[in-house]
Amino acid sequence: MKKALSIIVLVLCCLESGLAQKARNESDSTPLFNPVTNCQLRYYYFPNLEAYFDTQKSIYYYKENGKWITAEEIPDGYRGYSIYNKATVYITDYDDDYPCQFIEIHKKKYPYINNERAKKMVLSRN
Repeated sequence: MKKALSIIVLVLCCLESGLAQKARNESDSTPLFNPVTNCQLRYYYFPNLEAYFDTQKSIYYYKENGKWITAEEIPDGYRGYSIYNKATVYITDYDDDYPCQFIEIHKKKYPYINNERAKKMVLSRN
């Protein structure tokens, strides 16, 4: 029984580490382009993390202790959120090298909606 449990844990750990590479591997494809803004779709924005992913450089931009950090991976458990819950937004109007300067705009344009906030929104409509 212990051996089977150990194998299950090992398999789950391998699956999670494989998923961690998913966002980085997406940069291997042909870049998308927005014909309206004439910008390459270079960055993902993660509203729940208030972080960005650069598809050209395969790096993340996120805040730590009030300063922007660049890294190949988001630290485990960063802000208690997983980047794989499909809450990602392509930034369609910027393709230069520093998207972090627009964080306040993106926070307003693409707000994070948690379960509690969603419940309040539904109740206020009724």
